[in-house]
Amino acid sequence: MKKYPQLRQSIKCWAEEERPREKLFLRGAQHLSNAELLAILIGSGTREHSALDLARELLRQNNGKLDALGRCRPADLMRQKGIGQAKAVTITAALELGRRRQLQPTKQRPAVKTSEEAYKLLAPLMQDVKREVFYALALNRACKLLAKIPVSEGGLHATVVDPRVLFQKALDHGANYLILAHNHPSGTLEPSHSDIKLTQKLKAAGELLDIFIVDHLIITSEGYYSFSDKNLM
Repeated sequence: MKKYPQLRQSIKCWAEEERPREKLFLRGAQHLSNAELLAILIGSGTREHSALDLARELLRQNNGKLDALGRCRPADLMRQKGIGQAKAVTITAALELGRRRQLQPTKQRPAVKTSEEAYKLLAPLMQDVKREVFYALALNRACKLLAKIPVSEGGLHATVVDPRVLFQKALDHGANYLILAHNHPSGTLEPSHSDIKLTQKLKAAGELLDIFIVDHLIITSEGYYSFSDKNLM
């Protein structure tokens, strides 16, 4: 009996969190492999091969090297079955944008390695605010600043911090480390019991995502209190 041809499983049949586009949206581009990012550019596959299959084959033909792929002309890419002119042009344009980005001078990101350096970045945002606000500094692996993230704001005595909001924003910025901070409009520098409990909760949650909380500052018009300096981290 003749066997039916085996067809590839469409990406649409995969679990949502495993589809490249959805995975990028949910987790951030940094969590995708080169093949998955390339599959997003390819968009759709053929009857026999998914977009991810085509992406892997293009990478294989170039020894897995993006710089080698970047030297390919659209006509070179079109030799792969399933890669037409539109897809080849899209891939070429994306890789050229990446090349040009590398050539542009980037604004120097400040390193944040002490509580005082963090305080100087955060104080202008929080020092004289009459209600409690919560911020986070997102840092990369070299402890250089990626973003100042506003997390929440509340009343005179408290603000509610949703861990999901905090860590989604941290993932959006590709953070490896976070420094938390909130102000005390009352001027009290000592942390409350709820401040300590929240810090412990967020630190534990961050470790599950490989986002490490290295300090929590309390900021007032008189100065700041560092959990790290007080060995409370």
